[in-house]
Amino acid sequence: MPDRLVVELRLADAGTLEQAQQVVTEYLPRFNAQFAVAATQPGSAYRPLSASSQAERLFCFKYWRVVGADNVVSFAGQRLQIGADPHRRSYAHARVEVHERLDGSLAVYHADRCLSTTLAPPEAPLVRARTGPRVTGRSAAGEEPAVSVRTETAGSSPAGPTPPKPRADHPWRKSVIASKRTKSLNT
Repeated sequence: MPDRLVVELRLADAGTLEQAQQVVTEYLPRFNAQFAVAATQPGSAYRPLSASSQAERLFCFKYWRVVGADNVVSFAGQRLQIGADPHRRSYAHARVEVHERLDGSLAVYHADRCLSTTLAPPEAPLVRARTGPRVTGRSAAGEEPAVSVRTETAGSSPAGPTPPKPRADHPWRKSVIASKRTKSLNT
């Protein structure tokens, strides 16, 4: 119909909004008489929403996420902490569904159950202990031993052993130039 309506407006030479409105009011009854089909069943085809269905679960955007080791789900720059649950001890590494409702609120679902969530605090830096002995030794006066702990942020790598160097006869240590010698083209 939209293509035919454009043709009808051009044929009627409608240049203003009022003229176009007049063409549409004359055209619609002719169009409906030609293409309308009577319903096979009388009444409305729409069904009312049942009382057991939850509209906020139907009318929302749904996204799959995996829960972190700290029971936190990250979504759109927000961190949602999953609270204690009688059904499961932890949801770490579980696949959950995050619902972004039309009012902007977020809900986390697992196995068709809404989990209690709160906004998690911002991510704290990761603290790691230094490798090796922690106790530096006992002082001569019988005081408590001193403990040495090194902290690192999440972006830095932990202290660890250095990888071994290849042996002298390893192929990586061979000269590249010596292995690629070719004969002269003049000989």
